[in-house]
Amino acid sequence: MAMGIGELWSQMGSIMASIMFVYAMYDRFFPPHIRRYALKYTTKFTNLMYPYIQITFHELSGERLKRNETYKVIQTYLSANSSQRVRKLKAEVVKDSQTPLVLTMDDNQEIVDEFNGVKVWWSANHITSQSQPFSYYPASNEKRFLTLTFHKRHRDLITTSYIQHVLEQGKAITLKNRQLKIYTNNPSNNWGGYRSTKWSHTTFEHPARFETLAMEPEKKEEIINDLVKFKNGKEYYAKVGKAWKRGYLLFGPPGTGKSTMISAIANFMNYDVYDLELTTVKDNNDLKRLLIETSSKSIIVIEDIDCSLELTGQRKKKTEKDNDENGGKPDPIKEADKEDKKESKVTLSGLLNFIDGIWSACGAERIIIFTTNFVDKLDPALIRRGRMDNHIEMSYCGYQAFKILARNYLDIEYHHDLFPIIEKLLGETNMTPADVAENLMPNSITEDFETCLKNLIHSLEIAKKAAMDEEEKKKAEDEEAQLKVEKDKQELTQEEVKVKADGILEKKVKENGVTN
Repeated sequence: MAMGIGELWSQMGSIMASIMFVYAMYDRFFPPHIRRYALKYTTKFTNLMYPYIQITFHELSGERLKRNETYKVIQTYLSANSSQRVRKLKAEVVKDSQTPLVLTMDDNQEIVDEFNGVKVWWSANHITSQSQPFSYYPASNEKRFLTLTFHKRHRDLITTSYIQHVLEQGKAITLKNRQLKIYTNNPSNNWGGYRSTKWSHTTFEHPARFETLAMEPEKKEEIINDLVKFKNGKEYYAKVGKAWKRGYLLFGPPGTGKSTMISAIANFMNYDVYDLELTTVKDNNDLKRLLIETSSKSIIVIEDIDCSLELTGQRKKKTEKDNDENGGKPDPIKEADKEDKKESKVTLSGLLNFIDGIWSACGAERIIIFTTNFVDKLDPALIRRGRMDNHIEMSYCGYQAFKILARNYLDIEYHHDLFPIIEKLLGETNMTPADVAENLMPNSITEDFETCLKNLIHSLEIAKKAAMDEEEKKKAEDEEAQLKVEKDKQELTQEEVKVKADGILEKKVKENGVTN
């Protein structure tokens, strides 16, 4: 047996030596143009015998050899199946991801994928450059790439549908695994520095979910359905010719959960949040620059918009009043002082263009949210339908919202004997979800859920009594004001009678010719 193996190796060595000798003779004695023809027909012959096509996706591309986004997306798509189908894996740390350690197939490994019944093969490869040319942007000696291999009869399916499918799925996985961020705009006067940015960000880790949001279930379901319809509405918005964005106006008293609602929407949609502070924006042009710097799949928030700038309808009335005091003309000195003191020159017109002007189409899948405690103070043009498409009133805590809070804070999943009392008091008293939650939160480790419910009942009774006292006080003030009006009317009537009597007496005196 050993003798047979030795003979085999001897024969193989002879064959390899013969091949090398023939190739050396071919390379030395055949002219280049003949070698080109030979290579051409050899390639055709190989293509006939090997009916597979290969597409290569390089990790680095461009003049400065930046990392190719397509390579990254495909690698993300393949990593979903790598741990089950490949024996040799490579661990990579991915920044800003919920799963920072990602397993991908190592070099010289292969994954078989299937699409519409067609098999394809993905392989990870690399080449090592022996010499590196001079460059201002030197690259690594190792150049990695992914190779897609498939049968040539499936060319159209692979190059049109399959690659598009891979890219879409890879992007979806990236979005699903990414770590959400919350941004705030830097003041406009700080944009000119070295490495300065218009937005600063940190990780968004607010735990609010629609499941824990204290709101009537029917109203909550309407909001969720609206969000799902928007998220799946790319083709619809393109068909009607509108930018893919939607506006939400959240209004209601303080403590009704407007900020919590924004966090719940961000977590549900998996969108980043841009908290826009208008008072630090220099003018309308800077507002546009901020809009351009926001990403798609994001929420742009302006909280307490009625307090941000003079964007309400009262601004015009105030200006007209000042002009009336100056004889119908504005005081130039006052106007100059106002402009000097005014940090931001963002106008209502600039904000309207920001919401739904031409610049608002620079991006897709955006949600714009305004919050306010006093919706009546806002200019009607700012909150009309088409700009703020969905007006959501964040009201006081109702019984259904209370049951959600009881489940969140006290783990009460069932009906309790104190619930009917709380239901009755909530129907008679206005208390915000924030105040209800504060009463339900145990103050010490010794307090049980029943004590917390009794604390809430006590607070509701105090609030009810305070509301009744306030109502009686207001009623007394109204009655007093009404009595004063009637008294003034009576005194005026007596004065009119007296004046009328004096006039009649004076007329008679003149008619009789008697004067004093």
